[in-house]
Amino acid sequence: MAIGSGLGAQLGVAAETTYGTFVAPAKFVEFTKEGLQLKKTTAQSAGIAAGRLLPLSSRRVVTQRQAAGAIDMEVTTKAMGLFLQALMGTTVTPVQQATTSAYLQTHTLADVAGKSLSIQVGVPLTTGTVTRKNFLGCKVMSGDFSCGVGEMLTASFDIDSKNVEETSVLAAASYPEMAPFHFGQMALKLGAYGAETAAAGVRKVSVKIERGQATDRFYAGASGLKAEPITNDQVKISGTIETDYVDTILDDLHTSDAPTSLIWEFIGPTIESTYASTFRIALPAVRIDEAPPTVDGFDLVKPTFSFTGLFDGTNLPKIEYMSTDITI
Repeated sequence: MAIGSGLGAQLGVAAETTYGTFVAPAKFVEFTKEGLQLKKTTAQSAGIAAGRLLPLSSRRVVTQRQAAGAIDMEVTTKAMGLFLQALMGTTVTPVQQATTSAYLQTHTLADVAGKSLSIQVGVPLTTGTVTRKNFLGCKVMSGDFSCGVGEMLTASFDIDSKNVEETSVLAAASYPEMAPFHFGQMALKLGAYGAETAAAGVRKVSVKIERGQATDRFYAGASGLKAEPITNDQVKISGTIETDYVDTILDDLHTSDAPTSLIWEFIGPTIESTYASTFRIALPAVRIDEAPPTVDGFDLVKPTFSFTGLFDGTNLPKIEYMSTDITI
């Protein structure tokens, strides 16, 4: 019997072979918050009948079903691959590093067609019985990553789902040994692509990747359920860099509107040999949008620079993730 509160909750995930067809979770992630919910569209008959003062309950129908919500978590040294693949689009096979137990996943930006997940959430009743909600056809609409002074690296994934059912069996959760990435492991690098150098004075960084997809593909003959969303907009990449004003590098980039490559990385514990647990977002071209430094009283000048990620014409954005995961 589980604990009858959020302490007894669980969240498992699996890649789907067919959009919207449930696959029992093979991996379980530690999460801090989830908001996945069924969204149903109902219609009520408006027929007039002599003397009837209330609509008939029997004449209310459900015309559409779908689900959506966000999942918040700390980015850890294992079990992140499925979410990263669903966000970035490339089909990834982890590559063993030399003969060690370290495996590198390279998630390069690509179309997300065919990249859907089954997500099973175990929600405890106060009695300790865990109810299951199985979200099918889950597409990652965006990923928002953030880390600042004294913080863990966190991620929030916005999810669009085809449907939710509560019949498939609740899987037994198991968790590999893992650790969170955090500020003490963080570095931000700027410069020419492939020759970036560490930036000074950085206090906090956030990066958001948004995947525009048509989520309203409801057609006759589908029992009120949607077809797989299709990419219908360019990818939007944005972010912020909070700093102390220790040099003019970002300020000059804002003034000139010149591009710079941006590498935001976390190097964790050594796995084996020279290979360490790693989370790295590489954006080959960003441009600074706003927030030149201003003076606001006696304290240090602390500008926050916002940026937009763009295509440099050759190199695509990517997320690199090194762990001991043999499969994503």
